[in-house]
Amino acid sequence: MAIKLALLVVFFAIMLAVGIRCRRHATDVNGFVLGGRSVGAWLTAFAYGTSYFSAVIFVGYAGQFGWRFGVASTWIGLGNAFLGSLLAWVVLGRRTRLMSQHLDSATMPEFFGKRFGSKGLKIGASVIVFIFLIPYTASLYNGLSRLFGMAFNIDYTVCIILMAALTCVYVVAGGYMATAINDFIQGIIMLGGIVVVVLAVLNENGGFMAAMDALARVEDASVTTTPGAFTSFFGPKPLELLGVVILTSLGTWGLPQMVQKFYAIRSEKAIHKGAVISTLFAVVVAGGCYFLGGFGRLYGNRVDVAADGYDVIIPAMLENLSPLLIGIVVILVLSASMSTLSSLVMASSSTLTLDLLKDNVIKDMDEKKQVRTMRGLIVVFIAISVVIAIVQHTSNITFIAQLMGVSWGALAGAFLAPFLYGLYWKRTTRAAVWTSFFFGAGVMTLNLLCPSVFPALLQSPINCGAFAMVAGLVLVPLVSLVTPRPERELTDGAFACYEAKVTVPAKRSLGD
Repeated sequence: MAIKLALLVVFFAIMLAVGIRCRRHATDVNGFVLGGRSVGAWLTAFAYGTSYFSAVIFVGYAGQFGWRFGVASTWIGLGNAFLGSLLAWVVLGRRTRLMSQHLDSATMPEFFGKRFGSKGLKIGASVIVFIFLIPYTASLYNGLSRLFGMAFNIDYTVCIILMAALTCVYVVAGGYMATAINDFIQGIIMLGGIVVVVLAVLNENGGFMAAMDALARVEDASVTTTPGAFTSFFGPKPLELLGVVILTSLGTWGLPQMVQKFYAIRSEKAIHKGAVISTLFAVVVAGGCYFLGGFGRLYGNRVDVAADGYDVIIPAMLENLSPLLIGIVVILVLSASMSTLSSLVMASSSTLTLDLLKDNVIKDMDEKKQVRTMRGLIVVFIAISVVIAIVQHTSNITFIAQLMGVSWGALAGAFLAPFLYGLYWKRTTRAAVWTSFFFGAGVMTLNLLCPSVFPALLQSPINCGAFAMVAGLVLVPLVSLVTPRPERELTDGAFACYEAKVTVPAKRSLGD
């Protein structure tokens, strides 16, 4: 217990020290929200990765999909690395950085408003963010209850209040820069922690080959009758696996808290380096998490998934580890949760302040008042997430848990297509953007309220979210082609940033 408590104290002390140290970077809106657009490759890449992978991944998704797909669930982690990280950086990184600075936009809703010349789009996007991002924050506490109960025998309510309060202090004090630096520290913990945990679990089962042999002998007629399906290349349900890969990988392209990382990056060189770092981070962390979860069925005698749900699987795999390793796991999950929580509340507070309150509700809102408002909203949003998490845990209201699962699909389904086309295609129209907003948010809301109206495959929020994103990529160009062209002056002005002349070394270009 002394070892575990010491690790927690050191961890929390470092987080708070960074927040206090970074106060000087958070005196204006640009500094508080974007770190002055001067954040380097390592900090941006780790901020992207740690915002991507939370306790939901480590405890919830890794356990759930590892149980359903076996070691083939590792494909989800690899999809996160190459589709959700590498390709996102390559396709979105440079253009997002250029156009967001050119349009002077600090948030995704503000980008939509200025790119398409519509105040309504900005307000509509900010409403979607508020509705679907805030409940999602509460899901970050899921999984912590069982891990803290196993390690410290601490009440769940005390655990989440402590975590939320410490996150609140460093984000309010230091803004984006404090979040980025702490994300870097938390990312290192996540990298080392997942490697140690995977090796420990494999060792407990006699090593890699022995664990694979034992898993190949596991049978579950309710899932498949194929022998060795849980060690096969694509697992027992390849189509469902593909849906999870699409949602958890392509979805990041449309999530405000992820895309806004590109707004703050410093330079072209940082984008190239950040893409590589972010991809390697995802391979280790996401690949490691899902690979670990793939061996969950070896612990079937310790868990009752039907009665207790999938969140019991990972804690059951870890409960026999040494106190030091359990302490590392707790810090790992805390790091994953706090980094994502800080990113979500930063995105929520900046969106609500800059896109909804400023000039619409509160007139003449100067820089200092904007920063004060964002700091106040961070406190409010974290408090809301704590209340939702406690209510859901104590009363087991499944509606709240379902709403959290729908959030990712709704945000990505609404924003991914119009954001991507908005960066690349001048012909994209306001009507097409509105169509994507209504379709993505509407389909996922209907899935939450009346899942029975969907075909069996789409009744799952995960599959439905993947469908919403892919459908948006088709709907936006179709609607754009049948609606009036946008004003040429508006589109030419937005795309002018791509035509600016820059000087590069000869090793990058032969010249004329």
